[in-house]
Formats: sequence, structure tokens, C-alpha cells
Amino acid sequence: MKRKILIISILLLGMSVFAQNMNMSLMLRDYQRPEGSFTDRLAILEAVRDEGIIGIGDFYHEALQFFLLRASDIRSIEDRRAAEASARILAQGLGEERYREAAQDLWQLVLLFDVVRDVNQGLEMQDALIALGQIGAIEFLPHIIQRLDDLNTQPLTDIETRRRIQRAVVGCVFALEHLADPLGFRPVFFVSIGAYDPSIKAMASVALPNIAEDPSDIIIGIIQNPSNNPDIKNEAFHEMLRTNAPPTSIARVAAAALETGWYFSTTNVAQQRILGEMRKAAIDAIRIYGAASNSIYPDLRRSYFNNYNSTSPDMQEIGKTLDTLSALGTDESVRLLLEIIRGLQDRRQVGPWRVDRERAIYEYALIALGSSGTTMSDAIVLLNNLQHASEFTWTEQSWATNALRGLGL
Repeated sequence: MKRKILIISILLLGMSVFAQNMNMSLMLRDYQRPEGSFTDRLAILEAVRDEGIIGIGDFYHEALQFFLLRASDIRSIEDRRAAEASARILAQGLGEERYREAAQDLWQLVLLFDVVRDVNQGLEMQDALIALGQIGAIEFLPHIIQRLDDLNTQPLTDIETRRRIQRAVVGCVFALEHLADPLGFRPVFFVSIGAYDPSIKAMASVALPNIAEDPSDIIIGIIQNPSNNPDIKNEAFHEMLRTNAPPTSIARVAAAALETGWYFSTTNVAQQRILGEMRKAAIDAIRIYGAASNSIYPDLRRSYFNNYNSTSPDMQEIGKTLDTLSALGTDESVRLLLEIIRGLQDRRQVGPWRVDRERAIYEYALIALGSSGTTMSDAIVLLNNLQHASEFTWTEQSWATNALRGLGL
């Protein structure tokens, strides 16, 4: 009995599929009638959509191909409105069906409704781009990236232009997020810091981790690009700090940010301040994630000496540099600490501290050395000498003694 029921069920299912295929063939034939208008064809698409039928990607694809073939026939406002509505149904249907074979025709739909032409409102382009992402059309990745690059440079001159461009931007971001190729990270990053509405920027920020888990090479490129202003460089560095990339990758980006913070030249006071903030954030990151290479030490040296010799030093940057040298605890970092302490000793031998900050830096540097865990003989010899050096007060001598204790001596 059960076997008979199973056979009947299979037959009914087969009849149902056959009936659906026959029905869709009739619908497609009706859709492709040469004498049909855009309004007629829209009515057919709406009926198919409202039925909620699945597994009809081929119907949507053939309908889209016919739509593109007849797009040049648009004459009236009524035609255009029906064509716009039809384009959205076709793109959404193909996206939901994950109909991979339609990629080329979906890109043609993007071009047809590109917001570069004022007559296009952006929703059709958005839906076509979203569908390209849904079907995984990776071969169109370079085209989507280029289109988003172009959109990111478009001036948002008025409310209507802003609305149209942002709709297209949403489609590009969605597509690049779903294609999940690291090459898409850069243009989406520029959306996240662009002049768009907060909701658009937030969408881009959420998409970034899904596009690239470790975007270190891309972000280093953004930071080192001389055409990017300090605001962009700083935003890129902080975006890296928000990723789940390996510590070694974050350390590499931090090294690039510290180097760029010193070598990027600008006379703009506000930009100089931003570069200083980026340097300090990079120094903190190096303290936490380590040294990517020995190339960081010349830049850490600059962070100390350029500020120490300045008439308006950034004491916070000096402090962060000393903390980082201590935390690294390498031979290179200890040698730099010794150079700093010897320089302060030389200064003290000339006469009394000129300003309170010199004495404060000397104390901080000794604390840093004492916390470094070094076993270098040069460090131990220097500290032994400093705790008895006559140019220092008893309190200042005790700082050297405390540093030795910190090293377990």
C-alpha cells in the first residue's frame, strides 16, 4: 500500500513539474509577443512574481534577454515606468534564483540603467548589482570595482543626484561584499569614510570584514599613497585595528603608519596634528603587537628626539615611545633606551635641568629600562654608574637603583 502511495506521489509531482514548465513556457511566449507593450510585459512579470514560483531562473533569464533586445523601443513615460519596474523584477528574480548564467545580461542591465545618465533613478542599477553579487559573478569584479571608484569621485551636488548615486553605491557595496574578494576592500573603505549618508557609510563598514579578513596589504597601500591626505591615512590605520587580522599583519600596518607619520610632508597645522595622532596610535599598536622589522627603530627614535628637541614637544608621544621600547625588550630597543638615557645624563652634566620635563623624561626612561627585562651588560653597567653619579640628586640616583631592582639585580 505504501509503495502504491509513493508511486502516486511521484507521478503527481512529475505532473506538477510538467504543468509548471508548460505554464512558464506559455507565459514566456506571451511575454515575447512582438506586438506586446512594456505595460503588457510588466503585467506578466508581476503575475509570475506574485505566484511565488521557484526554480524558474531560465524564465527570468530569457525574459531579461528579450527585455534588453526591446529596450530601445522605449518611447513614452508610461513605457519607461513599466520598463523600470520590469527591470527590477527580472534582476530580483535572477538574484533569488542564483541564476549564474545570467551574469553577462545582468551587467548589461547595470549599464542600461547606469546613474551616469540623469534619466536613471538608481534602483534598477542597484538591483542588478545586488543580483550579480547573489549569483557570484566574480568575473565582473573589476567592472564593479571600477564603477564604485567612479561613483566615489562623483560630486553629490544636490539632493536628487545624491539619492541616485547612493542607490548605485549600495548595489556596488552589496555585490562586493558577497563576492568577498580582497580587491573590493579599497573602494568599499572609501565609501565608509565618504560624504555619503550615515546609513550608507555604516553599511560599508559592516561589509569590510566580510570582504577581507586580513586587508593589511591594501591598507598599507592606502596609508603610503601620497595622494591620500592624513585624514584618509589615519582612518585606514584605525580600520586595520578593528579587524581580526593576525598580530603580525597589524604590526606591519603600524610600522607603515609610523613611518608615513614622519615622512608625509604638509604645512597644514590640522593635518600635522592628525599625523601626530596616527603616529601615537601606531606606537601603541607596536607595543601591543610587536615589531614587524627593525625598520621601526629609526622612526621610534624620531618620535623621541624630534619631540625632545622641539620647543613644543608632545610629551604623550615621548611617553608612548619609551613604553613601547620597554615592552619590546629587544637588543635594538634597549640600545635606543640607553642612547636616550646617556643623552639625558650628558645634558645634566652641563648644568641643572632647564625645564621640569627633562627631569620627568629622565625618570620615565629609567623606569622603562627597568621594566624591559634586559640582561645586556651595557644596561647594567650604566645603571650602576648612574646610581652613584654626582651630577644627580639622591632622589635621581635612587631611580637608577630602582631600575636595577626591576631587572632583578
